[in-house]
Parts: sequence; C-alpha cells; structure tokens
Amino acid sequence: MTLVTEAPPPRKPAGRKPDRDRPRQALDHGAWFLVLPALIPILVLSVGPLLYGILLAFTDAQSGRTEPTRWIGGLNFRDLLHDTLFWESFRVGLVWAVGVTVPQFLLALGLALLLNQDLRLRWAARALAIIPWAMPEVVVGIMWRLVYNPDAGILNETLRDLGLGSGRDWLSGLATALPAVILVGVWAGMPQTTVALLAGLQNTPRELHEAAAVDGAGAWRRFRTVTWPALRPIALAITALNLIWNFNSFALVYVLTNGGPGGRTRLPMLFAYEEAFRYGQFGYAAAMGCVMVAVISIALAVFLAGRLKGGDDA
Repeated sequence: MTLVTEAPPPRKPAGRKPDRDRPRQALDHGAWFLVLPALIPILVLSVGPLLYGILLAFTDAQSGRTEPTRWIGGLNFRDLLHDTLFWESFRVGLVWAVGVTVPQFLLALGLALLLNQDLRLRWAARALAIIPWAMPEVVVGIMWRLVYNPDAGILNETLRDLGLGSGRDWLSGLATALPAVILVGVWAGMPQTTVALLAGLQNTPRELHEAAAVDGAGAWRRFRTVTWPALRPIALAITALNLIWNFNSFALVYVLTNGGPGGRTRLPMLFAYEEAFRYGQFGYAAAMGCVMVAVISIALAVFLAGRLKGGDDA
C-alpha cells in the first residue's frame, strides 16, 4: 500500500498583505469619500466657529474700536467669575431648563400612552399633537404674547368671564414672568418628546402586555414591569437632549420677554447675546459661551459615562 502525501501550498512572500484586504481598503476610502460632503459643512459651520469663539474668549475684542485686538489671556474668565449678573442668569437658565424638561416629559409620556391606544381618528390626534413642533419659535412667541396680553389676551378675558379677577400682565410681573415663559416652553417642546416616546411604545411587543394581563397584572403594574423598562433608554436620551436644548434656548424667551422684567427671564444665552451685540463686548461674550459649552460638555460626559457603565444601549 502506497501513501501519497500532498505537497504543502506555497508560502506567500513575507511583508505582502493578502489580496482579500485590498477590497476592504478600497471600501474604507469609498466610505470617506461618501462622508466627506456631510463632514465639510460640519467642520466649516460648527467646528470652525467653535474654535474661533474659544480663541476670541482670550482677547479684548470689541466693536467700534480702532486699536487692534490684543491677547489678554484669562482676564475675561477672571472677570466672569465675579460677574453676579451672569451667574444669576446661569441660575435662571438652570431653573428654566429643569422647569421645562420635567413637566414636558411627564405630559409627553401621558400623551404618548394615550396616542398609543386604539382610538378613533388616532391619525388626526397624532397630527394635531405635533403642530407646536412644526411652528417656528418666533411665531410661537408672538402667538403666546397675544394670549398673555393684559388688555385683550385670551387668558385674561377667560379669567374675567369666570369671575376670577380682572387679569394681570403675566409677562411683566416679577412673580409671574418666569412661570409664564416656562409654560410656553413646555407647550412648544412637548411634541418632540411625545414622538420619541410613542416610537418606543410602538416597538414594545404587544404580546408582553397581553401575557402580563393574563397573569392578572393591572395597568400600573404592566406599565412598571413592561412599558417602562422598554422606554427607559429612550426616556434617558430624550431627557438629556431636552435639558441641553432648553438650557441653550434663546429665540422663544427673546420674543416673549427679552430677558425682563428685571432679569427674571434672562437666560445665559440671552445674556451673552446682549453683551456681544448690544454692548459690543465680543471677547467677554465669547468667554460666556465657553463656560456654557464646558458645563454642557461635562453634563453630557457624565450622562454618557452613566449609560456606558450601566450597559444601557438605546
């Protein structure tokens, strides 16, 4: 009996990459080529101005001056630490962001649960629910200024008809301006939270609810054990985004109160805008912007670290 052994396959020269890696390299180059049209506007319109703003924060740039702009190091940030008006606006911004985000989420959750039911004309209700989201913030501000009008506003007219008083100037009162603006912020931002939560509800298998109902679980227990675990990643993500968006709000409050009365609704972004375009202190306003970017970045980093530590993937 004769044994026949096959000769070993020839070895490829060392240092040569396998041919199968070449298509992957070509694919990587093609992917970069496809991403480039979207990457260039981001670099030009977002990253570029951000870096320029950071550079401007270390200068004494002002409008209307004839002397060249000088590098002053961290003097703007030193002055900012002792600026009580800025830190008061920062406090107002935190109250505004939390005061809008929390009711916004709770109301949006209730609305999403309602729109997820088998209701008649559900499509019409969903379309009506996103109308505030489709309206520009300037239009929303003008509309609600008419609602809050002290003489002929719908709110005051309704209160007079119900015998609950002669009405008041909601946007000019020291005690009512911020709550009135927060109410508008909740109304304007609730649709986007509703849409996100409704998408999460629709992705939850209906069989889980049916199985829980068969086991005798009530509505609250089904929500706590089935609905909320499925919505939790989406709820965390949309809440973090809403906090950032609300803290950076500008147009809505600018149209409604312009930061008044007495700075009761002056958000940090509005304060920086006034320093830059009303008083011409571009370097000082840029330092305010850097502080706000740093605070938001730290908050976002803490949020992402918590998500990664908990192993939560939305």
